Amino acid sequence: MTDEVMLANQAFYDAHERRDLNAMAAVWEHSDRACCTHPGWPILRTWPVIEESWRRIFAGTGRNQFIVTNEQMQIVGDVAWISLDENLVDGGMTGTIAATNMFVRAGSEWKMILHHGSPVASL
Repeated sequence: MTDEVMLANQAFYDAHERRDLNAMAAVWEHSDRACCTHPGWPILRTWPVIEESWRRIFAGTGRNQFIVTNEQMQIVGDVAWISLDENLVDGGMTGTIAATNMFVRAGSEWKMILHHGSPVASL
């Protein structure tokens, strides 16, 4: 079970790096309970709203590469969440986002239901 959740989480970052909307859609649960907060954005609720946000992000000029560190996963029944640091590399710029990704079991698959990212301030 742990491996399946980690694979679903990796699929999220792979879709993001490839700017692949179809792959991103395959990661998410398409429901009204889906929720996403991109760094600096308001809370987005429901899959259609979240899908449009990814469409806009992927149409932009940035090309993020993710180096994921500090991962910790918890599974309780049919719900799993991973807290982690997204270390972003975009051209010559770098930064860290503290993120939480939550998944629910849908049959034999784990689908993302929540992504929340907050920038980490430089000290």
